[in-house]
Amino acid sequence: MTHSVRPSILVLALLGSATGLLSGLFGIGGGVILVPMLVMFLGFQQRLAAGTSVAAILPAAVVGGIGYAVQGNVDWIAAALLAAGIVVGAQIGSYLLSRVPTGLLRWMFMVFLLGVVVSLWFVVPQRDAAIDVTLLTGALLVLTGLVTGVLSGLLGVGGGVIVVPVLMFFFGASDLIAKGTSLIMLVPGSISGTFGNARRRNVDLRSAAVLGIAASVLSPLGSVIATRIPPFWSNAAFSLLLAFVLGQMLFKTLRGSKK
Repeated sequence: MTHSVRPSILVLALLGSATGLLSGLFGIGGGVILVPMLVMFLGFQQRLAAGTSVAAILPAAVVGGIGYAVQGNVDWIAAALLAAGIVVGAQIGSYLLSRVPTGLLRWMFMVFLLGVVVSLWFVVPQRDAAIDVTLLTGALLVLTGLVTGVLSGLLGVGGGVIVVPVLMFFFGASDLIAKGTSLIMLVPGSISGTFGNARRRNVDLRSAAVLGIAASVLSPLGSVIATRIPPFWSNAAFSLLLAFVLGQMLFKTLRGSKK
């Protein structure tokens, strides 16, 4: 599948820059913003937009992840365990995509997002909080990665949107460690997903390269800004981003049910 219109490098660079900033700031892949932008403004088909987004986020995840790591805000063991789960889960998700009715799953995920949006205003993690990795939490981290990978494949949502709040609320991580660990986890997930998408011709590599380079320039800035924002305001901003994702999913689901 090829893209008929070649979007301008300037437009792609601007989109990539915005994605990189959000990626560094919130520890997310940025696909939740990038995919609808590519579809609405640049005329990409949904599948091509998703595949291009997965490839584009790789440089930003690497550079942003390094930004968090330099400041000591990455739990490497947790990131490795999550990555092991997400790489397998992403393959399962893409396999199930054409076989599972995603309607109920989508509504359940939207309820989960709503719960996260509300709780972000009331549960503020401590900045010095860390993940206590034991045999049980290790197994739960792999399971979290697995479920995240499956949901990403089935619903087209980025892993960071799920992993960051889960690490904060269920594993006791600080907001910064949750974001840094999430970005590192996204690296192998992006590589795995891009190989699969390239094989199915669901990625525009030229656009992904421009988006990715632009994103990687601003991603470290986002990670630095994140350390300067108090945890409560960081949560408030993240909740608004998730509310945007929730609204977008709700709109798409309701519009789809009317057809």
